[in-house]
Amino acid sequence: MNTLTIEYPAEVLWALQQDPDEFATEARLLLALKLYETGKLSTGLAAQLAGIPRVAFFYLLGQHGLSPFGETPEELEEDFGHAQQAVRRASDSE
Repeated sequence: MNTLTIEYPAEVLWALQQDPDEFATEARLLLALKLYETGKLSTGLAAQLAGIPRVAFFYLLGQHGLSPFGETPEELEEDFGHAQQAVRRASDSE
């Protein structure tokens, strides 16, 4: 396992009202979320980076406004609308 060390001022902990372990846990999660959001990591690898089960990572994606399907809710709604139109056209031509 590789290790990443980040120096930060003590004021960060004060501003966030966190102890060092809480901050490290949140920083890992936020890094994992961002790497997933930018398409650089899969949900599985991002969950491993965050140190949590993949199912928990799926839940946290929703809490941060991200989709486990790699699309925004608006894109999913648009895709669903297109699928409904395709079904209607197929049934109309029968």
